[in-house]
Amino acid sequence: MSRPTICIATELEDDLIAQIAAAAEVVHVDPGASLEELIAGLQGVDGAISPTRFNLGEEFFAAVPGLRVVSQHAVGYNNIDIEAATRHGVAVCNTPTVLNAAVADLTMAIIISLARRLWEFEAFSRSGAWARREPLPPLAHEISGKVLGVIGFGRIGREVARRMQAIGMRIIWFDIFEGASTATIDDVADAPYRPLDDLLRESDFVTIHTNLTAESYHLIGARELALMKPSAYIVNTARGPVIDQPALVAALEAGTIAGAGLDVLEAEPPDPDDPIVRLPNVITFPHIGTAAVETRRAMRELAVRNLIAVVSGETPPAIVNPEVLG
Repeated sequence: MSRPTICIATELEDDLIAQIAAAAEVVHVDPGASLEELIAGLQGVDGAISPTRFNLGEEFFAAVPGLRVVSQHAVGYNNIDIEAATRHGVAVCNTPTVLNAAVADLTMAIIISLARRLWEFEAFSRSGAWARREPLPPLAHEISGKVLGVIGFGRIGREVARRMQAIGMRIIWFDIFEGASTATIDDVADAPYRPLDDLLRESDFVTIHTNLTAESYHLIGARELALMKPSAYIVNTARGPVIDQPALVAALEAGTIAGAGLDVLEAEPPDPDDPIVRLPNVITFPHIGTAAVETRRAMRELAVRNLIAVVSGETPPAIVNPEVLG
């Protein structure tokens, strides 16, 4: 029986390439290749580790008829038409779980930075204003006793909840999954469910950890932002389009809410003139939720395990469309 062939179209360490080579023949496509070059390189290939910058839909899968699996070292898969992949019998694998701690840590850091106005005080010191004995920025707020509303109470949402409970925040949560209001969350104590509108009204901080789906697209818009306290902050380390960004800008400019901390935006990278990166009550980051050496390595390792499992006829650790495995 001939060995399967795997295409590597992204940067991988030598030891991970060796793992793939032990299970399959290896071909390479330059990580900077165009989509057309990628398709050409995937002819006769069983599986691929693919970059996330391409949108893979019906035309792509029709053009690579032998492909059995696409593995990405990312948790999101919005760039892939899952229905099209499934129709063509292609398994789509991602890398959840291994990035939970990194994203939760960043979320915690953003919440604390907003509460204590750390970006303003750092800028004050860096500018020399402290040395010139200029007046300090406005006083900040303590975290303890504040209400954190968690939208999306999956793995990352619960990691955030546990961290923030440990420093004294009170947790409430909402999720769009069916049956959320009656779900029992055993690994986070004292965290009651709230309908979305109630969560927005009650929270001092709102943090988003939901997948981007048709149901969650612009889940937070002008109406929802108007429900929040003028003193409240919103944090998004999930997916940019969960928030209607023009509506958020309007709320921030009007003072409807106090501020925002964003690791994700609707358009990435943003236009340099986009007000979201210029408003004084916003801190933005360039999608760095997983930008830790250990996390990125773990994601690549899981992507390789997923890939090898599928081409070897086994069930991968993380698959989006398991029905294709039969």
